[in-house]
Amino acid sequence: MEAAKRKRNPAEYEDDEYDTFKPPPPPSSAAANGGIDLSLLEALEKSQQNPVEVLDIKTVKKLVLAFERRLKENIAARLKYPDQPEKFADSEVELHEEIEKLKILAGGPEFYPELVNLGTIASITSLLNHENTDIAIDVVGLLQDLTDEDVLEDNDEPAQILVDSLVENNALELLVQLLGKMSDSDPDETAAIYSILATVENFIEVKPSVAELVCERTKLMKWLLTRIKVREFDGNKQYASEILAILLQSSTVNQKRLGQLNGVDALLQAVAMYKSKDPKTPDEEEMVENLFDALCCLLMPLENKEKFVKSEGVELMIIIMNQKKMCYGSAIRALDFAMTNYPPACERFVDVMGLKTAFPAFMATSEQKEQETLQRRIGRASCITSCFLIWRNLKRF
Repeated sequence: MEAAKRKRNPAEYEDDEYDTFKPPPPPSSAAANGGIDLSLLEALEKSQQNPVEVLDIKTVKKLVLAFERRLKENIAARLKYPDQPEKFADSEVELHEEIEKLKILAGGPEFYPELVNLGTIASITSLLNHENTDIAIDVVGLLQDLTDEDVLEDNDEPAQILVDSLVENNALELLVQLLGKMSDSDPDETAAIYSILATVENFIEVKPSVAELVCERTKLMKWLLTRIKVREFDGNKQYASEILAILLQSSTVNQKRLGQLNGVDALLQAVAMYKSKDPKTPDEEEMVENLFDALCCLLMPLENKEKFVKSEGVELMIIIMNQKKMCYGSAIRALDFAMTNYPPACERFVDVMGLKTAFPAFMATSEQKEQETLQRRIGRASCITSCFLIWRNLKRF
């Protein structure tokens, strides 16, 4: 029997006389196709399929027409095959693609009035209630892009026209309804929550009266209060605190409305989480500042000052001050708002030995005096002392 041939190690070929032989390179695509480079043809074909469109009235109408067509097809398919998702799945993919294409309109805010005149806003907002949550989330992304602050800069009139139309077509109600359906357990829905809050903020930037409208027509305040009471910190809790502060900062109506929703107690619960600990990150620190900003705004109406005292807010602020953590200055600020023009709060402050806690702010070390935050603390402590003097004078009177 012939012996089996031994396999040679590749290293043994290094000095082989045949090692200099190399197979010829494959022919180029141009040579293999009669001198024509197919890669260039493919690139040209793709550019023709996806041309860069110049945004003008004609393009706007073209985009709107394509969107409306896909929307009607999707509605028809869903009505015809309500229990067969595979029958309308393709139309939903096509609708998604058309919604994405509409985002190009953010590059031309001057065409927003035309978008409104074409009646497209009603169609867009209706999709916020679409049975496929993914489609609704697509629309949220579109609205966020169209109302972005950077996009609307120097385009006040078109922005007003767009937001007015969105409000008239129940965008606020539909956005907040969708917000209630979202879950933080799903990454896509978590991102959608952030986008909804951003869109509401964009509306308020364009039209400040939306701050009261959204609280009057929806349950946004209730959702925000629930969100800020969650113990775990995340980006959406931070954003919820910011939106809450925005809603309260210049609206007595909203301040009173939130007070009626037990907002004073909810905010006290939220800040109480930091009575003996500091925020771990700059974002969390910003959230705590937002919470105290909201609390201070909430304490402007007299009826909320009363709720603050009944909920033992004075005592909580003193506990926070005693801990001498980051919230020290914010607690003094909250007491300032609670005690201004409200003697019962001043009386409670004195009864629970608040002055004993407040006066050490004046006895700072030289190192502390150099810190800017200390100046704020001293200023607020002075306000508390002034409130105490007012209370004493009222008692004498």
